[in-house]
Amino acid sequence: MSIVLSNLSFAWPDDTPVFDGLSATVPDGRTGLVAPNGAGKSTLLKLVAGALEPADGSVTVEGVLGYLPQDLPLTAGLTVAEVLGVANVLRAIAAVEAGDVDEEHFTVIGTDWDLEERTRAQLDRLGLDTIELDRRLDTVSGGQIISLGLAAQLLKQPDVLLLDEPTNNLDLEARHRLYDVLDDWRGCLLVVSHDRALLDRMDRIAELDGGEIRFYGGNFSEYEEAVAAEREVAEKNIRSAEQEVKREKREMQQARERAARRASNAQKNLSSAGLPKIFAGNMKRNAEVSAAKADGTHANRLSAAKTRLDQAERALKDDQKISLELPQTAVPAGRNLFGGTGIRVRELFDGVDLAIRGPERIALAAPNGAGKSTLLRVIHGSLAPDTGEVKRADGRVAYLSQRLDLLDDSRTVAENLAAAAPAMPPAERMNLLARFLFRGARAHLPVGVLSGGERLRATLACILFAEPAPQLLLLDEPTNNLDLVSAGQLESALNAYQGAFVVVSHDERFLSEVRIDRWLRLENGKLLEGRHA
Repeated sequence: MSIVLSNLSFAWPDDTPVFDGLSATVPDGRTGLVAPNGAGKSTLLKLVAGALEPADGSVTVEGVLGYLPQDLPLTAGLTVAEVLGVANVLRAIAAVEAGDVDEEHFTVIGTDWDLEERTRAQLDRLGLDTIELDRRLDTVSGGQIISLGLAAQLLKQPDVLLLDEPTNNLDLEARHRLYDVLDDWRGCLLVVSHDRALLDRMDRIAELDGGEIRFYGGNFSEYEEAVAAEREVAEKNIRSAEQEVKREKREMQQARERAARRASNAQKNLSSAGLPKIFAGNMKRNAEVSAAKADGTHANRLSAAKTRLDQAERALKDDQKISLELPQTAVPAGRNLFGGTGIRVRELFDGVDLAIRGPERIALAAPNGAGKSTLLRVIHGSLAPDTGEVKRADGRVAYLSQRLDLLDDSRTVAENLAAAAPAMPPAERMNLLARFLFRGARAHLPVGVLSGGERLRATLACILFAEPAPQLLLLDEPTNNLDLVSAGQLESALNAYQGAFVVVSHDERFLSEVRIDRWLRLENGKLLEGRHA
């Protein structure tokens, strides 16, 4: 089982190219596809699945294909059985069992007499054992819809399976069930994901960069080590090439100076020797030709050195890390930032007590639909509890929602930062935005045209450097839909932050990188302490 891409080309209707002559073979086994947002990962999966047609080239898939897109095109009125693609067969089986021996029923059933048992077994594996097959889709959670979509593809018993961000909207338990299913996978699997725990279960990583695919053996952690080693070699090559260019420039200048001195001395000697003008002119011309030849040799060597420097610089991947210092966000140890007692909100939780002290790093976990986002809004103050007492310390509480909707889309990045930090000098604001990778004209782009990763960086700049600086930061699934580079940038910013924060996330690698020191879990309407409470 494999996927073969042959001279694949594709462009959007406005003629923006995505791929031009892409060729690659995705072999049997588990492959994780990584690239920055906008590089064409989802587009490539759609081309393989046949949801898009290439302008040129071909895609060959060996075996039965299953495809789980990032956004499932499902209708709320569908039943679970219809989503799974088993409704017609189950209706035919039920009709036969009721005594209807119409030949059409047997045609529909074929050899699938055990389909209901296989379906229930697949749902059980994905933690959907409590969901009835006649249940409507608008009564299940977003995470359960993703799991149902995966179950539908697995029921096809595919040889080749394509998954586009399959862990988005899954809670931790559902993620681990997915991991277990994929650990047992036998066939060709191609996964687009920013979930590093999932990518660490892959057999290889395929990096999509500049319209080309490069394969790295091993999981994502091994890929990161390989890329870091490549970067170290590339940086060494750049330093060597820079020294070579400097040396060639110096030697070229020295050669020119020597030639000039020789020419000057020769002219003096010719004048004092009293040689005929024609003879002196020939000697001068020969000297000029010799000097020009030597100068041309040095120029060629300098050009070659510059070419090697250019090649070395192109081999060095752009480092998109951000480096910050945020002393103004510091909060004294033990300072009470939030206190809530007997908090009740609808049927989600009743009698929740919570105290947040600086500078705690808190992870809030719970199954989908348990009320994590609601609790964050109560802490922030944008939602008042039905009953209970809430106290907040003086100081700013900043809330980074899943929608990243804090900024004014019609204003530029620089204008948004100016509104958040009006006392900051304009030159300092521009320097700050450059550290958030908004350099030059990028700082003057409207926020509405930014990519997800760019919007995150702009929002972080405005939150972390706002006046006054936030002492408590609330983050709701901040890594959802972020590429791996942007997730790393968020980690860097949070590790520089010196206040308290509460983060809702199912991304275990992200939580480990930001050094969580307190774990809370919402369970059956109660707030419990401890990671495995």
